[in-house]
Amino acid sequence: MDNTTGIAIASPKPNKKRVKDGGGHAKNGEEEEECDVEAWDTLSKSFKQVQSVLDHNRDLIRQVNANHQSKIPDNLVKNVSLIREINGNISKVMSVYSDLSVNFSNIVQERRRVKNRGQSNLENNSNES
Repeated sequence: MDNTTGIAIASPKPNKKRVKDGGGHAKNGEEEEECDVEAWDTLSKSFKQVQSVLDHNRDLIRQVNANHQSKIPDNLVKNVSLIREINGNISKVMSVYSDLSVNFSNIVQERRRVKNRGQSNLENNSNES
């Protein structure tokens, strides 16, 4: 479990991850598939970044609520900057998810290109025989 976020993040075995049947168990008779460590690391890093920003926003929102309930003019003025920070943090989360989408898509496309090249090489070698 990640101590900073309270979220359980399980790391895959090096280069191995079980084929799942939807219930988290390997299907009977099926072997393990390789896990793409780069993709896993990209996902994990991004989700940790997002969770950190969201945790900070939770604290800011609590402060805004406390300031609002106090009805003290100085506290209400502080809320303006706190709300701006919350909005900026939401933009950060959107940016991290956008980057994650692009990075993950690039990883998948690269893996497909490598796989297709490997299949193409096998076909060429079998045609030459």
